[in-house]
Amino acid sequence: MSGAAAAAPVRRLAVIGCGLMGGSFARALRARGLLQQAVGVARSAEARARAVALGVVDEATDDPAAAARGADVVLLAVPVAATEATLRALAPALADDALLMDVGSTKADVVAAARAALDAARLARFVPAHPIAGKEKAGVEHACAELYRGAQVIVTPLPETAADAQRRAQALWEAVGARVRTMTPQAHDAALAAVSHLPHLLAFAAVHALAQQPDGARFLELAGPGFRDFTRIAASDPDVWRDILHANAAEVRAQAAAFRAALDAFEAALAEPARLRLLIDEASRVRRAWAPAGAPPSP
Repeated sequence: MSGAAAAAPVRRLAVIGCGLMGGSFARALRARGLLQQAVGVARSAEARARAVALGVVDEATDDPAAAARGADVVLLAVPVAATEATLRALAPALADDALLMDVGSTKADVVAAARAALDAARLARFVPAHPIAGKEKAGVEHACAELYRGAQVIVTPLPETAADAQRRAQALWEAVGARVRTMTPQAHDAALAAVSHLPHLLAFAAVHALAQQPDGARFLELAGPGFRDFTRIAASDPDVWRDILHANAAEVRAQAAAFRAALDAFEAALAEPARLRLLIDEASRVRRAWAPAGAPPSP
């Protein structure tokens, strides 16, 4: 049975943090006829009005508990550092059978926050998730019904997670076009440190190093597509990435150590053209053979 066929309609979706990720989930469910009502939570009156005016949600509030009350699905789409406080605010309003999910980019800290904020019954309805999807621009105005189509969504259920809650979470993510993969929170954080968190750190550092040089602005005038592609993610939201890198600091440090060793090897090889070419060739072959999950390798 396909995920779309298995997904039961959502009577009331509470989007706690109605921005790009949460808004796209609401749009995706609505586009597939799986959403009866959506209520969004945003701090500013302007953001709430925009979410309603765009048709992303039917109503909006600044109160997580009010949004969660009566919802059968609650999606937490707040900065990971705000997870525990937000869960504490909405927990008393959660229905006994409500499915609770998040979209945080780190998982061990989110799970720890959930354990601190939720009682056993509500913890059993929590299915942490990380959609590997997004855009360079944040905000509900960029929410898109197709954001999750073809994307991987990693779910990291707890030992206590109820089987029916996990099945419904998977069915909903598959219904919006995602491919679901299950991992432990620790395995997720180690993997994402390698393929997402460290690359962002390197992009931030590379741009910072350039900007700090006396001739940095002049150098930047000569930058082309290579610099553009390498540093694109350095334009990411600083608050979001401060939280992610801080939350996953131990795994990022481990990956930084591996990178530093590789960089030392490349730097030493600058005086040995044959060795340098070998290192470049090894990296080039790995990169050419790789493709995002579900896509063909690069030619």
